[in-house]
Amino acid sequence: MISDKTIYLDWAATTPLCEEAASAMAPFLCGGAANLEFGGNANSLHSVGRRAFSAMEQAREGLSRCIGCRPDELFFTSGATEADNTALFGIVSAVKRKKALAGDAAFTPHIITTSIEHEAVLAPAHLLERMGVQLTVLKPDRAGFVSARQVEEVLQPNTVLVSVMLANNEVGSVQPLEEIVGVAHAMGVLVHTDAVQALGKIPIDLHSLGVDAASFSAHKICGPKGMGALYLAKGTPCDPFMLGGGQESGFRSGTQNVAGMVGFAAAAQRMCDPDALRCEVARLGSMRDSLYERLCSVKGVRKSVPCEAGSTSYLPNIANFVVEGVESETMILRLDRRGIMVSGGSACSSKDLSPNRILTQLGFDKDSALCSLRVSMGPLTTEDDIREFEGHFKDMVEWARS
Repeated sequence: MISDKTIYLDWAATTPLCEEAASAMAPFLCGGAANLEFGGNANSLHSVGRRAFSAMEQAREGLSRCIGCRPDELFFTSGATEADNTALFGIVSAVKRKKALAGDAAFTPHIITTSIEHEAVLAPAHLLERMGVQLTVLKPDRAGFVSARQVEEVLQPNTVLVSVMLANNEVGSVQPLEEIVGVAHAMGVLVHTDAVQALGKIPIDLHSLGVDAASFSAHKICGPKGMGALYLAKGTPCDPFMLGGGQESGFRSGTQNVAGMVGFAAAAQRMCDPDALRCEVARLGSMRDSLYERLCSVKGVRKSVPCEAGSTSYLPNIANFVVEGVESETMILRLDRRGIMVSGGSACSSKDLSPNRILTQLGFDKDSALCSLRVSMGPLTTEDDIREFEGHFKDMVEWARS
């Protein structure tokens, strides 16, 4: 049966553009002569350019308020992948350059990260290792967490950076980042976090959190794709990753995507409003808890992580299961035929048929890691959607095992 109704439960992969973002972007995307009013280069001195520059800086200020930082600490990028790469390469490069200028040309930097990071952190970390940087990759515990004690035990005199994601994109574990920042800063070590999945799902105040760098993405919070941001606390050493015309205060060259910036800020202001976020966290958390309770009543279905009802240690919008004996690909395609969109993990690895990397790092065997299902919800997800999904899920499992 092919369904004519779509139930989208893959919000952790990407989100639809919200009306607020679309409306904010519309003047900058109109075609023809109408675009002359808003379509200027934000670096031009004439009135059209100044109008674009003003819109860009208003977007920067709006987004900075949502995440608890100063506008001059926020740089727009093409996405979180660029932000992650810039943070790792830029910070390591800047610290090493400073050491060389101080007479320590032989200094070898050491960085620490975790095995459950997004590939946008792990790939540059491993490239840095091949370039001579020392790398320590910490494994999480069975529940999906890396502790401050683990970080403290591997800190070295030459450690320059710790990169730990704020919330995991597949199982939803929210890392104890403030504690990690505390032990790192006590040794004079900088901390970067990939905060992509956390934005819009839990409150974020970067100054309170204490990190030195943080990466964000617009398309995870109903903003435009191809738009991200990198937070760098004042005084954080970081060399530019994109060189050219010196835009973004000389830190990130390239003509700015003003439409994307205003869309990002509008989406953030919608998704991160404190009162609205509080209500949405409660609503999504209730649906997450219902999913875990009802689906785990099916024989052979279990939680991937020990997320208890009402837990704030995991994101409220992600539920992850292992369905013994039914591979992820089978579940995804079978549910797709019924108009239900789910995933087996990160969208970046959706065409990789190997066992789920995150689950293997949590200690699952290969067969179980091949049978994972991630259900992620968002602002448009309803209780009716969840109930309908649950019915189709049970039918699918029964069919697969018959």
